[in-house]
Amino acid sequence: MSELRPRTSPAEETPRWVTAAFVSGGFVALLWVIEFVDMLMDNRLDAEGVQPRESDGLLGILFAPLLHAGWGHLVANTVPCLVLGFLILLSGLRTWLGVTAIVWVVGGLGTWLIGQDNSVHIGASVLVFGWLVYLLVRGFFAAKVGQIALGVVILIMYGGILWGVLPGQEGVSWQGHLFGAIGGGLAAWLLAERAEPQLETEKRDPLAW
Repeated sequence: MSELRPRTSPAEETPRWVTAAFVSGGFVALLWVIEFVDMLMDNRLDAEGVQPRESDGLLGILFAPLLHAGWGHLVANTVPCLVLGFLILLSGLRTWLGVTAIVWVVGGLGTWLIGQDNSVHIGASVLVFGWLVYLLVRGFFAAKVGQIALGVVILIMYGGILWGVLPGQEGVSWQGHLFGAIGGGLAAWLLAERAEPQLETEKRDPLAW
């Protein structure tokens, strides 16, 4: 008599870090493809970003994080997008999508509300700031030691860029940085996997991400 075992799906067979690397790398590759297309179009796509308090500028909320003001701008965002996106994806694709959506919308709307008149705001840095703040504070909302420890490491590595939420540097959308960061904090609060009451016989890994 033969023994039948349930088949495992491809998703179950693929390590989470592989999926995280594939998705984060794919997203950054998309940014590079879009910038290449923009170059072929004489940078006309850059006008499709967030235009504060303009009715047409609201549509730019959908496109702004995908557009960059030249290769130097894109290069500056590439490594943070890869690293921070990968770390969030280790918690699952659904978490990454939820965090990204909240940061995308909050960052875009905030920029549209308070951005300088007659300006256009573009760049994935709104996501970088949102992802960074999410990783920094999520452990406190979820009460997970491992996430808090990771947040400390990330703060040491990337904490210096948080000064970018303050006005001062010409041509830099501090509004996008600020509201992207606010969106990251909001996502950490809304999506936190808070610990539930457990029986004494249950064991919980305090270092679980």
